[in-house]
Amino acid sequence: MSVDHVDETAGEALQAQTATALRSYDVAPGVRLNVRSGPGTGYPIVKILPEGIKVPVYCQSPGTSVSGYYGTTNIWDNIGNGEFVSDAYVHTGSDGYVAPRCA
Repeated sequence: MSVDHVDETAGEALQAQTATALRSYDVAPGVRLNVRSGPGTGYPIVKILPEGIKVPVYCQSPGTSVSGYYGTTNIWDNIGNGEFVSDAYVHTGSDGYVAPRCA
């Protein structure tokens, strides 16, 4: 067995573990959600999500307080590299953090 094969297998195992730990959550019904480059309304919009989508939450960060479908919160969900949405529009089932804090 080569060293490359061992590293590749370990990497695949880590990816599988991360994938099973990652959860996706529903975006509020009837909402086309702005995705921003950082955790706040002062960051530029990088895209708009369509209605009826689920989003992964990799980590969460405090930011601008937003009032939305699921209440008022300053928690922002990181859904991708440089992509944040307000937790006020994501049905996590909690008013607090459901994922690790972003570094």
